[in-house]
Amino acid sequence: MTQPDTPPSSGARTVRIPDDRAGQRLDNFLLGQLKGAPRSLVYKLVRSGQVRINGGRAKAERKLEVGDEVRIPPVRLETQQDAGRSPPKGLLAALEASIVFEDTRLLAINKPSGIASHGGSGISFGVIEAMRALRPRDTLELVHRLDRDTSGLLVLSKKRSALSELQRLLREDHGSGIEKRYLALLIGRMPDGTMSVDAPLHVGLRQGGERHVQVNPAGKPSMSHFRVLERRGGQSYCEIRIETGRTHQIRVHARHIGHPVAGDDKYGDEAANKRLREQVGLKRLFLHASTLEFALDGGKAPYSLNAPLVPELIEVLDRLG
Repeated sequence: MTQPDTPPSSGARTVRIPDDRAGQRLDNFLLGQLKGAPRSLVYKLVRSGQVRINGGRAKAERKLEVGDEVRIPPVRLETQQDAGRSPPKGLLAALEASIVFEDTRLLAINKPSGIASHGGSGISFGVIEAMRALRPRDTLELVHRLDRDTSGLLVLSKKRSALSELQRLLREDHGSGIEKRYLALLIGRMPDGTMSVDAPLHVGLRQGGERHVQVNPAGKPSMSHFRVLERRGGQSYCEIRIETGRTHQIRVHARHIGHPVAGDDKYGDEAANKRLREQVGLKRLFLHASTLEFALDGGKAPYSLNAPLVPELIEVLDRLG
């Protein structure tokens, strides 16, 4: 098992933050410095105070500034060969086949359901670890994340400048210049037209550390727009445009309006999910990230990235008639 070493502090090193790293989160910076380190180890190092910024303790989400001096403790990482652990060939093949776009700055995949964006919490390998194994010469970073059970468009950066600009766009809620659209099957008959849901969301933790999100006035502003594309078998196949990117936003907003996402075993309708599983073979969350539209270079370089609906969800729609 990978563990931090405990040699004298003289084995630590200090890195001064250059211009092109300004604004990067501490945890993401450390993942780049400690190649091969699992995210859980990075968080442990930060929580225990072994990582310091300008001599003081810091949180994992802290944004770095030019000139900050980051103390990185000595860490022993088992190589993948030594540990006998590398991403399974099946995972590598699936992700290689899932690439839907690539240029010199970005790489986008149509992420299969069931694969986490990154490793941790008992998951050895996620998309980012596997893609780095596939592309060892590229400096790949996750631009954003998708829930493990959600399929669809996931974007990775190949250049630091693209990562910084895209993450800035993603942080700017409500008309930020980045459009995010999803496809989902909602339980029941949604009304015609577009239904906008403006409901603040609060992330809480259940016993065991599981995240659970609720509509709560004390939460963060959250906006989703649901539009019915067609109705199948008494259910509503919808396109959802989100102006904010909160944790589990679509799933909680859908539940809030009384039409939970089909196949959602956390916020959904258990009886309806059972019927859909038995009648049309829906064995997963019917939520798919379909489109991202944005522009880099201050609007001079437009992107329109798309991930087609995956075959297992198309088959469910066909069976619904």
